[in-house]
Amino acid sequence: METRDRSSNVIVRLANLADASDQATVVELLDMYAQDPMGDGAPLADDVRQRLVPGLRDQPGCRVFLAFVSGRPIGLAICFLGYSTFRAKPLLNIHDLAVSPAVRGRGVGGALLQAVEDEARRCGCCRLTLEVKADNHRARKLYRSFGFERRSTSDEFAFWKKSLEE
Repeated sequence: METRDRSSNVIVRLANLADASDQATVVELLDMYAQDPMGDGAPLADDVRQRLVPGLRDQPGCRVFLAFVSGRPIGLAICFLGYSTFRAKPLLNIHDLAVSPAVRGRGVGGALLQAVEDEARRCGCCRLTLEVKADNHRARKLYRSFGFERRSTSDEFAFWKKSLEE
């Protein structure tokens, strides 16, 4: 699966977690996100870097999306299939969504979200879900523009969802 956002020249595809190059890209991009103030503000520990991809491969329903411009990796979304008992249908949770600071505001996040939604629809999901830090105003604006609604909030995080049912 590969999608191209014509307005931003972003190509998004599912990662092949058996491919060494994709493995390295996933670790590199997640480490970039971990170091961001909206992540943990610190790099991934060496043992986490070693266990990350094998752990993702072991998770049933894991979907990792990679975004590229001119062949350069610039973003990722790590998602997990879940199940809505109230709808008796699968859902897709966006666990991590990260875009390189050098290209933020250029449509990469939207291209990733569109690829995630396309995959969720392909899998028959009833909704997309995510959590976002309460002070991550840029991400909240993106999610809102993409049709997500805030469902609940705590001091640190807000739970958002987007229904995929008409």
